Formats: sequence, structure tokens, C-alpha cells
Amino acid sequence: METPNSSSQNGPERGHDATSDEWTVEKAADLYGVRDWGGGYFGVTPEGTVAVHPNGDPTKGIDLHAVVTGLAARDLNAPIVLRFPGILEHRMSALRTAFDGAIEELEYDGPYSGLYPIKVNQERHVCEAIRDLGGRLGFGLEVGSKPELLAGLALTEGMNGMPLVCNGFKDKEYVETVIITAKMGRNIIPVAEQAHEVRLITASARLHDVTPHFGIRAKLAAPGLGRWAGSSGFRSKFGLTVGEILHAVEYLEREEMLDGLKMLHCHMGSQVFDIRAVKYMVAELAHLYVELVRRGAPLDTLDIGGGLGIDYDGSSSATESSINYSLDQYAADVVHRIKSICDEAGVAHPQIMSESGRALVAHSSVLVCEVLGTRTFPAEPDMALVQRALDEESPTQPLLDAYDAYLTRDSGDLFEVYADAEHALAEATNLFNLGYMSIYARAACEELYWSIGRTMLDRRGDDLPEELENLPDRLADIYFLNLSVFQSLLDSWGIDQLFPIMPIHRLSEEPARRGVLADITCDSDGRIERFAGGDSHKSTLELHSHGQAGDSTDPYYVGVFLTGAYQEALGDLHNLLGDTHAVHVELADNGRWRIDHVVEGETIRDVLAHVQYDTEDIRRRIRSDIEASIEANRITIDEGKALRRFLDDSLQGYTYLE
Repeated sequence: METPNSSSQNGPERGHDATSDEWTVEKAADLYGVRDWGGGYFGVTPEGTVAVHPNGDPTKGIDLHAVVTGLAARDLNAPIVLRFPGILEHRMSALRTAFDGAIEELEYDGPYSGLYPIKVNQERHVCEAIRDLGGRLGFGLEVGSKPELLAGLALTEGMNGMPLVCNGFKDKEYVETVIITAKMGRNIIPVAEQAHEVRLITASARLHDVTPHFGIRAKLAAPGLGRWAGSSGFRSKFGLTVGEILHAVEYLEREEMLDGLKMLHCHMGSQVFDIRAVKYMVAELAHLYVELVRRGAPLDTLDIGGGLGIDYDGSSSATESSINYSLDQYAADVVHRIKSICDEAGVAHPQIMSESGRALVAHSSVLVCEVLGTRTFPAEPDMALVQRALDEESPTQPLLDAYDAYLTRDSGDLFEVYADAEHALAEATNLFNLGYMSIYARAACEELYWSIGRTMLDRRGDDLPEELENLPDRLADIYFLNLSVFQSLLDSWGIDQLFPIMPIHRLSEEPARRGVLADITCDSDGRIERFAGGDSHKSTLELHSHGQAGDSTDPYYVGVFLTGAYQEALGDLHNLLGDTHAVHVELADNGRWRIDHVVEGETIRDVLAHVQYDTEDIRRRIRSDIEASIEANRITIDEGKALRRFLDDSLQGYTYLE
């Protein structure tokens, strides 16, 4: 449904070349930058829908809109997370291939093993898929807390050879669990993040009469980049300084536990967007490695941690939402730096590990949500209302100024016209608040200002001077999504992370409106007002009128892409809007899509239980109130029955609008 203020008139145009040829789906792909940020996994079909190419082959695809409508027919309605295990497999294989290729080309003597950090997406079905693929590719898992440790142990049951690296703060119980597990034969590697953890590992190993393999995390001097710069450098939370590492080695020698020290670890940050920073930090870690080996430490593994980024906006630039390097370049630079430094020092090449969670899983999930309605400002003023205001006795000067600006919008300097209208509206608001302007005059000034502002957006799009850069935020359409930004896109709200967003259908139709997106939470921050747009990000998104040919009953779906990393793990319960449905979709051998697994979203009963409400008590109390109202003749029996039915159905229903 549309809101009462919705309009079927054309709003601000896309900013596309008005003199271009007829609209095509290729132009749609260019407009939304699918080829730039999609990594070969997404494209546009001739029918104007988004296609998913799980293995990167453009000839084999899954129609995203067909999946969404097919799931809706099964009562699995948007908002919904669609996971594509095929993309996950392709990403993991690509990382394996990149390092294997670099190792072969550079004649590097050590092996490579990727590690998946569970924190990036702890959903069991995601982790199980990675575990199964990792078993074939020689990958392992990384955990950073007690709950993640238990999850990792369960996931790798019966897979003793799979690496399980343990990061994060540790207490005696955590360390003892790891040490006993190592004694059981697991390839589990605790990493000392603080100096006292070296003593904990030593004491537990002696208690259980085992010399486990373990590592030390180094606090590098190299500063980080971007949003997570604080996770590296001297001010980082984790890691030992060079001096502390030397003291730790001396302590391990005295305690006759040095033989267990096998790994040197670091973490350069998350989403490191400049390859120069990667080179610098890897070089520092490699120099530290060779010096410790010379000192007598029996190290054989370098874990370079996370940092491998992805291109969220498609600009291939050294900016927070992009990266200026490829996967092959990343692997080649890492291997080359380590090899050259080890060769110069005469030290054997170590095993290389990396914890590249974001780069593995981000592409594999798409969040799809439905537009519930729109809020638009009128492209033309209500002239009957304007005329009524002008016909009043002694119309105020702000109204006359606004009307004069409107009449000259096509002939005068548009920036001056807009400035006059803005000034007139400000004066009108003051006069109205002081009681010197009628409500009709105030409304007319608003209508005239909106019309002039929309004219400005129509003609100039994103090409606005600095003093008008907030104009799209003030006058763009608002598209209301059946979604909670805080549950499904927390990074968009929390750290202003940019995600690629576009309609998943109607792409053969030229979008005629520009808008921002708002969710259904009761919070003004539940909005998305920043969109991918090449080198410069856009403050509005090109969209179609809500509903096909003005029919608002036809669902209009928008996809948010590259959401597989962190978003499901970080989501909160703002307004008690819970987890969405999540469906694993595979490309079948016959070329059609099939459902591999369904994880139904949380019900209202589920989320109430999260905040310690007894739903049976809620049900009893409301039913009691209904009966009291029936006895008092405030409602009829049929009305009471309808309310009871709503109560019972709602408790078992989706937390989102249906």
C-alpha cells in the first residue's frame, strides 16, 4: 500500500543522459554498477531481473526474482536472506588458487592454509558449509571466545587434522580446554594475546603433561587503515610488543616449553583497502619472524590474520568501501614479501595462514526486502490551495515571494530561484509560529518550495553545489522497506558501511524516481541514504514507481548485496524485530534453482522470550482482558474471538509485516 502522500507523478530523474538511446538492461547494469561490485557473481538478465552466477559463469545463473516469488508462494516472504553456497565454494577455491599460484610461480617452499573466523558469520549452516569445503581445500577455522571455541570443537569433530586457531582473551578455563583438546589429538593452536596467557598455556601444559603447539600475537608498529585502524599498531587491544615477545621466549626457554612455540600471528585490521599497507605489515611481521627464528624460537607458521577486503562500491580505489588490489595481487604480494625476507636471512619458508572471513562470505548472501509504500513530495504545487492563499486579504510577503520564485523557475537562474523559495519558506514558518500567517498561506509556501526543490533535483541530480548537498535528503522520495536496519544491516547504521543496493526486477524499465530507504523501526536512524555510485557515492537511489504501472499491489523488491559478513551476527532486536528467514539456494544440474536448506525467521514468541516475557502469561492476560470487555459490553463476542485469533496467530507469526 502507498501512504496518503504518495504520488504517481514522475519524481526526480535518475541523472542519466536524457539524450541517450532507448533504455536497455545493459544500461541498468551500468547504472547500478553490477559489473563493478558484483565480482562476476551478479548480472542482469534480458528479462530485466538480477541473475546470480554462483560459480562466476555468466551462462549459468539463478533468477533472483524468480527465487523470491517462488519462496513467497511457499509462505516464505521477504525480508529474507538468500545464501548461495556455490558462491561461497567459488570464493574459497579462488583464495586457494591465488595462493597456490603465487607459491608455485615464486617457488615458495611453504604451504598455505586459509582460516575462517567464525565471528564473521556464526550461523551454523554457514559454518558447516565452510567446514565441509575447508576439509577439501586444506582450510581451518578461527575462534575468538569460549562460545566460539565450543562451536569450533563441535564443527571439527572427527576432523583432527583441521587447524583450529584460538584467538581472543583467555582465562584458565579456556586455556585448559584447549590444552586437553590438543592432548586428544586435535590440531588446535592457542594464540597468546597478552603476556600472562603465555604463563597460562605453560602451566596448563605442564599440568596435563603435554607440549601443545601454540602461537604469540605480535603488536606491530605499522598503523592500520580505515574504520578498523585501531585493531593494529601500538594502541591495538591485542598482541605483545617486541620486548614482551622476547621476554616470553626467555620465559618459555626457562620453563622448557619453547618447543611448542610454532606460530607468529598478527592482525592488520579489517577491510584493508590499500595494498601498500598489506605489504608494509607483512614485511614487518616477516622480519620479526626471522629474527625470532635466529634467536632460537622453533617457529614454522606465519598467520597474517585478516584484512583482505572486498569492493563494496565497485570503484577499485583505496577508499573505505573499496580496495585497490585483486585477490591474485594480494596473494602474490604476501608470498613475495615473506619469501624475499626469509631468503635474505637464510630462514626456511614458513607455512602461511590468513583469516580472510569477509572476503570469503560477503558475496554469498543477499538480503531481499519488499517496498511497503512511498512518501513523495509533489512535483507540482496544489494550485487550488495556492490560489486560496493568494486570494486572502493582504497576502503575506513570504507567500508572494515564493509564488514569484515558482513563476520564474523555468526562466531565471535556478539556484537563485531555489534560494528565494527557501528564504520565503523560512520567513513563512516564523510568521506562522508568531500567529501572523494563516494555515493556508503556510501550506501554500511549502507546496511552492517543494515544487521548486524537486525541479532542482530533476535538472541537476547529484550535480549540486556544496551548499545544497542535503537537498536530496530533504526532498527525495522515501521508500519504506519491510526491514529492520538494526537487525539486518547494523553496519549501515553503526559505521556507515556502504552496501550495493538495487531493484532485483523491472530493470528493463527505466527508473523514473530517486529515493532514500527507510525501515519499519520506530527510529529515525533506520534509514539508508548513501549508495554506491562509482568514484563518488550517491545520496539517492534510482528506483521505479511503487507498483507496476502505478498498481501498488504488485510487490516491488529491492536487494542488498554483499551482506554475508557480520550482518547476521551483529543484528539486534530493535523494536523486537527478529532474525529474517534465511534460505540456501543452489543451482541444480538441470539449470534450475533448488532450495538446499531453510532457516525460518524468528517468531514473535521467540523474540519476546529473548527479553524474558512469558508468552503464555501474555496470552492469559490478554484473553482475560478480552473476556472482561465482553462482559462489560465494550466489544462483541465476535470481536473478542477475532482478537483472540489475532493473538494466537501473531505469537506464532513472523515479526515483520505480512
